[in-house]
Amino acid sequence: MSLTPSLIITTYNRPDALDAVLRAVARQVRLPVEVLIADDGSGATTADVIGSWQSRLAVPLRHIWQEDRGFRAAEVRNRAVAAASGDVVIFLDGDCLPRRDFIARHTALAEPGYFVSGHRLLLSQRFTADVLAGRLTPEAWSLSRLALARLSGRINRLLPVLNLPDGGWRRHAGQRWEGVRTCNLAVWRRDLLRVDGLDSAFQGWGLEDSDLAIRLLHAGVRRKDGRFSTGVFHLWHGVEDRSAFAANRQRLDGVIASRRIIAEQGISTLDRVHCDITTS
Repeated sequence: MSLTPSLIITTYNRPDALDAVLRAVARQVRLPVEVLIADDGSGATTADVIGSWQSRLAVPLRHIWQEDRGFRAAEVRNRAVAAASGDVVIFLDGDCLPRRDFIARHTALAEPGYFVSGHRLLLSQRFTADVLAGRLTPEAWSLSRLALARLSGRINRLLPVLNLPDGGWRRHAGQRWEGVRTCNLAVWRRDLLRVDGLDSAFQGWGLEDSDLAIRLLHAGVRRKDGRFSTGVFHLWHGVEDRSAFAANRQRLDGVIASRRIIAEQGISTLDRVHCDITTS
């Protein structure tokens, strides 16, 4: 039986970036079985963008929305996980452009007992504006063209676009949680359910992805390195409100010390009253 990947894209009121991401998803050499937009309370313009792609994408595109009550990315990702049907869930942010082989490479790296953590390169503010205004596709550029973009300061590094094969070296940091980000992360859905998904107790920006990685490690799921294979292009954005970071860090320290596996407020605690799901 072949592996079935579900792609979850998180977004909040950035429809131009989401449109560019969906354009890149449509060009994948291997499509996921479904795309779920985990929408943390965006307005009608985002819904319009999603609706415009539902007839153009060759796989089901589902809009999973919750009302805007502050930064609740963990909760809306849980709603998407609950609605997903694939064996492996690939998380991507709605401002990260995947290369054409992103799904194919994540699928190839998938291995029972491991989650795969990828990385990213950053676009400058001006280059991001040019990409969104001119519908440029740097995720499809050749290495030589990207090298010129690096020299001109339009992107911050080249390493994420290099491709190396699978191998034992990808498991060298199997117990390390630092640097794991849900902007580029693949987890077996059964493992997500085993730890009850992300923890919605982490509200406001920061560390909900670290908490997920730590609890997966506590559950015996190891980290596999997706670098030099699954890199994404992160569009520039301003600094998020980090007023909740200290409280989230304190909560994270408690998770580390307690060896907790199950989310305090996970998938099993979802209140679906504030959730709207639409399908293609």
